[in-house]
Amino acid sequence: MKTFRGNIWLILGILLLSGLHSHAQEETEGIEFVMNLSKEKLGLNERLRVDFTMNKDGDNFKPPEFENFRVVMGPSQSISSSWVNGKRSFSKTYSYILVPTSRGNFTINQATIEIDGQTYKTTPQQVEVTAAVDKPNDQKTVDDVADESLHLVAEVSKGNPYLNEAVTVVYKLYVSPNISVTNYRPLDNPTYNNFWSQDIPVTKHTAQNGTFEGKPYRYVVLKRVVLYPQKAGKLDIEPLSLEIFVDVPTNRRDFFGGRIYTSTSKTVSAGRRTINVKPLPEAGKPENFSGAVGDFDFSVTTSKTQLNASESLQAIVEVSGKGNLKLFQLPEPELPSSLEVYDPEYDEDIRTYSSGMEGKVSNNYTIVPSFRGKYPIPSISFSYFNPETGSYRTIDSEEINIEVIEGPSSGSATTTNPAANKQLVVPTGEQFHFIHLDPNLAPIEVNRFFGSRLFFLLLLAPLLLIPIAIFAFKKREAIASDVVGNKIKKANRLARKYLSTAKKELGNKEAFYVALEKGLHNYLKAKLHIETSEFSKDKITGILSEKKVEKTDIDGFIGLLTSCEMARYSPFSNVQMQQDYEKASEVISNLDKQL
Repeated sequence: MKTFRGNIWLILGILLLSGLHSHAQEETEGIEFVMNLSKEKLGLNERLRVDFTMNKDGDNFKPPEFENFRVVMGPSQSISSSWVNGKRSFSKTYSYILVPTSRGNFTINQATIEIDGQTYKTTPQQVEVTAAVDKPNDQKTVDDVADESLHLVAEVSKGNPYLNEAVTVVYKLYVSPNISVTNYRPLDNPTYNNFWSQDIPVTKHTAQNGTFEGKPYRYVVLKRVVLYPQKAGKLDIEPLSLEIFVDVPTNRRDFFGGRIYTSTSKTVSAGRRTINVKPLPEAGKPENFSGAVGDFDFSVTTSKTQLNASESLQAIVEVSGKGNLKLFQLPEPELPSSLEVYDPEYDEDIRTYSSGMEGKVSNNYTIVPSFRGKYPIPSISFSYFNPETGSYRTIDSEEINIEVIEGPSSGSATTTNPAANKQLVVPTGEQFHFIHLDPNLAPIEVNRFFGSRLFFLLLLAPLLLIPIAIFAFKKREAIASDVVGNKIKKANRLARKYLSTAKKELGNKEAFYVALEKGLHNYLKAKLHIETSEFSKDKITGILSEKKVEKTDIDGFIGLLTSCEMARYSPFSNVQMQQDYEKASEVISNLDKQL
């Protein structure tokens, strides 16, 4: 009986072990890891979807290299799991979207994964890439939808402007109603070489309805800039590049039936634009033309026309209107040499709109007459080019007469007539009178100066002044012998003259660098006598090189101009502004020694 029971247990154990072994063998044999292609033949302009699917989760998935293809999306994962009739089904897929890089027959090599400690590999598959097809029939991905729904456009107001004529560039982002933009950031801001540029801040991004290539779109103005070309010929406007973050709808729905959106980012560029800049005509160009382009008014006024000697008056030379107000030189009045004239104070009131600069610029001269008389301020002229009419115009100011009423005469001292000072003696008939013999004199108090305290003070004063005079003489001699110090003082005075406005604007980034750039340009105008239209970095470098200026000083000057341009788009600290101001003083000093 015991032997029979023992045999039963032995048989049951053998059956159980064999069942477990067969179950494990079935599980091992049932693992699948395969590669599926969306198509085996595609055009060069089509996309290929590659899926790596397994029926049991694994680790250390390694895709192939995808030679001769570029991955535009992936890997993306999808997992599905379900129970049907008591059986569990599981599927996990790694998906890639590929774009072929050339035509030919290529192989998608095997991928590998580890499942339950064993390594599984897919079977390589062949793909044929043909020439581009007319109508690709790929299913659009999220990136495809974003590409078709985003367009950054640079709208240029004039493609064929004159030199120094305003050109407005407006950057618009067109967005299809199918997607929504969440944010953006600039990747590459254009530097606008060979242009004087001024940004117009966009304070509010308001979506507006419009069309792009005949389709309805919404658009937002992201950036406005006004350009004044400083060189004739074909000039490139560098592209603006942005990274746009968008939400793209998918074909999937959530539990409540709402469409599921996928977030992605796309890089868009406005593209490079080229304009053809016309030179200003030589025919009819006035001799006093200083580069003004636009439509202007010109006037010369004085604060008073009658005053006394040693009093001051203000003479204001002003240009107002619309055009390149910051890019030309005001004419200088010719005043009589007998009037003391101080360096002018430059003032500007300019606003920049989409059409260009508008406002006024002026030089304020302080004049002090020393002698009485009448002093005429002759008429002076101002010339500009009007791009609307394509011709030059010259405006002459009115002559102004200044009358100094009281003060010394400027001629030689007048001599008096002795005969005129003689008095006529008229006899009265009583020329001789009785002479009193009693003089009735009184004693006079004698004020003794010699030996007084004041006498000794005045006597010793020259002795006390001798050491003071010696000390002052040595001090003056030391100052005169300090050649380096005198050069530094001279350089400081010169720098203050051209950089005074910039120093006042320290701490105000935009105004400081505009004033700094104008001060540097004015210095070169005064030294080299060149027109504003010639102010390009290459032109400045060439002229300074011809003048035998050291390369380090040329590079310093060009570096300052570059900082002035970069300051419009980059944050600059107060420390950086102070350093640029000191660098400008140093550069002007070095250039002045060599020029």
